[in-house]
Amino acid sequence: MFAGHFGVAAAVKSKTPELPLWSLLVGTQLLDLVYIPFELAGLESIEPIGDGGYSNIMVYAFYTHSFIGALFISIIAAFLAKIFWGKKSGFIMGSVVFSHWILDLIVHRPDLPILPGNAGNFPLMGFGVWESVTATLLLEFLLLAAGAILYFRYTLKSAVPERRGKAIAAGCVMTVFLFASLGFDAFA
Repeated sequence: MFAGHFGVAAAVKSKTPELPLWSLLVGTQLLDLVYIPFELAGLESIEPIGDGGYSNIMVYAFYTHSFIGALFISIIAAFLAKIFWGKKSGFIMGSVVFSHWILDLIVHRPDLPILPGNAGNFPLMGFGVWESVTATLLLEFLLLAAGAILYFRYTLKSAVPERRGKAIAAGCVMTVFLFASLGFDAFA
């Protein structure tokens, strides 16, 4: 799941205008962004399985995508957001960052550990919606559609009448961006 996370960002922006949209978009992908240096260091990896097509991967992100690791990253993001945008925004940002792990739990095969490094060797978690490309794309489409509708309504409602045209344009651009990210997901 890649695109569905952006749908969450758009939906949250519609309810929390004080948070910049860029921060929400980055927040929904923060676990994957933190994953990059871990992969470069050889601590985490992604391996293709089967034909290696859409969602045919095993993710070995035992630090950044562990339950506790995701919680830790979310707390740091919440703290930073609190400094820049206030206490309420900090809580919201922490929740947005952690939403990534929740959505990954739904779509991933059992590859998400509870503790960093899979300490304790507990069973790995994941409900495996990725096993069905159709179900995965439908879930992502629904998240994107909800985010796009809520964001579009927010831009129209918050615009003063003389800027309504710009608000419509902004809503359209965001909608195109959201659904273009779904295309990226489908062909990645």
